[in-house]
Amino acid sequence: MPRRLPLFPLGSVLFPGLVLPLNVFEPRYRLLVQDLVGDGAADGEDADGVRGFGVVAIKAGHEVGEDNVQALHTVGCVALVREVTETDDGRYELVTVGASRFRVVGIDTEAGTPYLTALVEPFGEDDEEDDDSDGRLTVLTDAVARSFDEYRDTLDIGGAEAPDDPRVLSYLVAAAMVLDLDTRQRLLEAPDTVTRLQAELEVLRREIALITAFGAVPATELPEWPVNAN
Repeated sequence: MPRRLPLFPLGSVLFPGLVLPLNVFEPRYRLLVQDLVGDGAADGEDADGVRGFGVVAIKAGHEVGEDNVQALHTVGCVALVREVTETDDGRYELVTVGASRFRVVGIDTEAGTPYLTALVEPFGEDDEEDDDSDGRLTVLTDAVARSFDEYRDTLDIGGAEAPDDPRVLSYLVAAAMVLDLDTRQRLLEAPDTVTRLQAELEVLRREIALITAFGAVPATELPEWPVNAN
């Protein structure tokens, strides 16, 4: 059954387990934060009572008006609020962590808030164990980890050793590579870890070949490593 979730449209994609700092200054989203951290309704709470909202990416070439739902991708990621700091000028500085993915199935037109509130359902395999009965996932994970290390070496990017967990690795690679928004969104929407890793392996090998051949080194920095969202 769909549940209600406040939405926070962004020009980027949030992946489960990744840290997302936010500087909230627009009035309607300041109100969203107030509703979450105050004594308001529990629509944005997870099973443990942790406050959160849905991050959805704005489609490339679109602008988000007051009710321009068509400008938003329908698959997003819940952002759990870990830290909230209110500044002297009324802004909020948040530290959030990506949790589970969701799909928007409707908009709550009776929410009565200046920000969008969606009706959402769980998306993908986030609550299920990855199947590695045939060993395919292990082989694929090792291949992606090696290619990711080579990618970072090619770009001269430092960082800690890549994680061993296939799903965590898949989300980290998706967030860390220099990609356009549409490609990141496709990786977020991959139905399972194997599909996501397969796509990433192809992209990694292609990017390494291009950078090696043309010497193009885009400016980038790694996102914060995944953390346990629970």
